[in-house]
Parts: sequence; structure tokens; C-alpha cells
Amino acid sequence: MGNIFGRKRRTRVTEQDRAVLQLKQQRDKLRQYQKRINLQLDKERLLAKQLLKDGKKEKALLLLKKKRFQDQLLDKTESQISNLERMVQDLEFAQIELKVIEGLKVGNDCLKKMHEVMSMEEVERIMDETQDSIEYQRQIDDMLAGSLTQEDEDAVLAELEAITQGDVELPEVPDEALPEEEEEEEEEPERKKERVKSTQQREMLSV
Repeated sequence: MGNIFGRKRRTRVTEQDRAVLQLKQQRDKLRQYQKRINLQLDKERLLAKQLLKDGKKEKALLLLKKKRFQDQLLDKTESQISNLERMVQDLEFAQIELKVIEGLKVGNDCLKKMHEVMSMEEVERIMDETQDSIEYQRQIDDMLAGSLTQEDEDAVLAELEAITQGDVELPEVPDEALPEEEEEEEEEPERKKERVKSTQQREMLSV
């Protein structure tokens, strides 16, 4: 398990990466060559001075000619290093441009898919529906504004503010049992009379 989770993610190496690496290796080798030649030239310069002191002018002159030739080689080497560094910079910048182009391509593909899903006609339809909804809401607002007084408007706004802040006070629920329903109210006198009379007539008929 540890090997699975501890395994490093491999990065994809392109041909451009390999080319940049090779160019940098060649540049470093040329710099090492420059350093080695400079050390040798310093030694030969000291040796030429010593030969002149010893009266060996011909050998000193020959040594200085060799030094001059090596100086020319160093100049060419410096030019080659500059060319290599310029090539490395161009390749690295080209890689950046390639990534930018790839990103633009992905973005264009996404935009095309979005345009296919949302056509111009669909956008116009949604805009029209939105405008109709806004107009309908405006008409409702106009009607309500004409039917409510300023006092009503203030009360509505106060209630809305209370609901928004959660400060609406609800009546407490009583703990006691509800009282039994009261007996029906006494019948009206006239209706009571009629009921009594009807009862008496039924009793007489039954006799």
C-alpha cells in the first residue's frame, strides 16, 4: 500500500523538453571548456614572463602566439554559448506559446458547445420572458400602490422587516384544556311560542 500511495506522479517528457535538455548540456560543456582554457592561459602567461626573464625570447614569443590562438577559440566558444542560450530561450518560449494555444483551443471548444446548447433564438426567448415577467411585476406593484394607503405601505414594510429578522411574535399556546362548548343560546320568544303551540296541537289530536 505504501508503494502505491508513495509513488511519484510521472510527468510527460516531450521532444521539446529533450531538445532543451541537450542544448543546456552542450552549453555547460562549453563553459567547462572555457574555464579550463582560461586556467591554462594564466599558466602560460606566467610561463612567458619567466622565459623572458631567462632570456629565452623565442620560446616566450612562441608561447604567446599559442595563447593568442586559444584566445580566438575562447571568443568562438563564447559565441557558440550565446547561440545555444538563445536557442534554449526560443524553445522554452515556444513551449509556452504551445500551452497558450492549447488553452485557447480548449476554450474555443467549450464556447462552441455552449453556443450549441444556448442558441441565439433561445437567448432572445429568455430575454423576452424576463422582460414580460418584469413588466407583469411592475403592473402588480402599480395596482398595489394605488390600493394601499401610506399607512398600509408602512405596515407592510414593517411586517416584512420583522419576518426578515425573525422577530415575529406568535401567541403562546395555552396549557389548559379547552372549555366545553356552551349550551345553545335560548330560542327567541316567537320561535318558542310556535314550538309549544305545535306540541299542544299534536297532543289534542292524539286524544
